[in-house]
Amino acid sequence: MIRVCIVGCGKVAEAHAELIKSISHAKLIATCDIEILMARQLAERCGAEAFYDDLSLMLEKEKPDVAHITTPPQSHYELGRICLNAGCHVFIEKPFTVKAEEAKELIKLAQSKNLKITLGTDEQFSHIAIRMRQLVSEGWLGEPPYHIDCYYCYDLGDERYARAFLKNRSHWLWQLPGQLIQNIIPHAVMKICEFLDPENVEVKALGFTSKFLKELGESGLQDELRAIIRDSKRTTAYLTFSTQIKPPIRQFFIYGTKNGLFLDQDHHALIKIPGASYKSYLDKTLPLNNLARQYRKNMFANVRLFMKRQFQMKRGLYNLIECFYRSISEGGDPPIPYEQIILCSAIIDLIIDQIYSK
Repeated sequence: MIRVCIVGCGKVAEAHAELIKSISHAKLIATCDIEILMARQLAERCGAEAFYDDLSLMLEKEKPDVAHITTPPQSHYELGRICLNAGCHVFIEKPFTVKAEEAKELIKLAQSKNLKITLGTDEQFSHIAIRMRQLVSEGWLGEPPYHIDCYYCYDLGDERYARAFLKNRSHWLWQLPGQLIQNIIPHAVMKICEFLDPENVEVKALGFTSKFLKELGESGLQDELRAIIRDSKRTTAYLTFSTQIKPPIRQFFIYGTKNGLFLDQDHHALIKIPGASYKSYLDKTLPLNNLARQYRKNMFANVRLFMKRQFQMKRGLYNLIECFYRSISEGGDPPIPYEQIILCSAIIDLIIDQIYSK
């Protein structure tokens, strides 16, 4: 049985706690938060026997196997270091750390202690993302990926919500170097990093404030990002982050020299894009039928998963946690390679440096 604790008992911790409870070979034994009431409430709701407001004391008394760190990003490095030094495997919510150097140091520390560490970019472990990864490994694209398009949107809501958010300057998000963009884009960047060579990656980024925020009187917060990424093997990627695109999409296109794939995260659909075309007017009819058939197939697959109770909103997080625990109990590799975590942090650093350099 894997003994688990949660550090940081806010909203994200609730999802972690519920999923930990659903994993048969894991048990949530303790919670910790600087606000003891938060730790106590989460422990009572999720069946943990102990709660603390002192991390070192909890690690000493409870001796958990795994710590889930679900605190604001500014504390991830120090809390991760404490947990690793206490002999604990670590699961850290995104962003992994504030800077790439901190990410490297945490991973180096984990390796030196023969412990495992991972990042909570759960969308990489949805059922469609797993299927996409399988198709790529089977050679559907032809050669390695040639080009990637990633669209990742965040809905700021209506004007009332946006105004409340803008006025709350005490929120930890304002203290991040990249503010809103840095908090959201790890999901998108990790999707791209999975298919890049980690050596000599180039990034060109443009960030700006949307007209919507400017009309609310905010000119310093950047909520729009366009970036071009290229690795040493000439794989290219376009990344679009927006708070204004409607509908707010989360879509991922990956193309090879033979075929392509389209992953629609919002509707949980994976579509094969054949590289070959038909002659004459057949190209205006048969491909459409093929797309319609694939969408129906995705729909029925989602219905089957729903009937099996495997279609929760956080199913990707469940899959990621379960894979991480299995790597611990069986001694395998962690679910996300360390070089990808470091590359993700490095790319985000480059993006933030460019868009906030002025």
